[in-house]
Amino acid sequence: MTETVRLEPGQMAPDFTLPSDTGEMVTLSAFRGHPVILYFYPAAMTPGCTTQACDFRDSLSSLKAAGYQVLGISKDPVAKLAKFRARDSLTFPLLSDTDLTVHRLYGTWAERKLYGRTSLGVLRSTFVVDASGALVLAKYRVRAKGHVALLRRELGIDS
Repeated sequence: MTETVRLEPGQMAPDFTLPSDTGEMVTLSAFRGHPVILYFYPAAMTPGCTTQACDFRDSLSSLKAAGYQVLGISKDPVAKLAKFRARDSLTFPLLSDTDLTVHRLYGTWAERKLYGRTSLGVLRSTFVVDASGALVLAKYRVRAKGHVALLRRELGIDS
């Protein structure tokens, strides 16, 4: 079990189309002309993923003011994502990748260690895609708490 893909800044972000929590299909390349923050998280409605999603929600106005669209991606089914969005008043699209195709394209479905055991799972990761579709940042194994504030500092976005 090894990570097969590791994306780097400067590479073109792999394009994809996934269903959102509202049931509409969302295609990354449809956002060309605007920067996008993609974040991959292990499971909706878990403590760490809730912390991270709420941090993005609470920072969304400053991110949007800087021109960024935020998209959250998990392996959860659309119905669970809809509950997550409603429960926590999330104000950005949550995308469902149940077959892990996009996770594999981005290298976020990979070997990880948890409590001394090695298994395949979702690596909490964030990617920033510029207006042309190229990666500006590719951050793997990020922490849920404080990650959005760190990301904003790296992107030069004030609160």
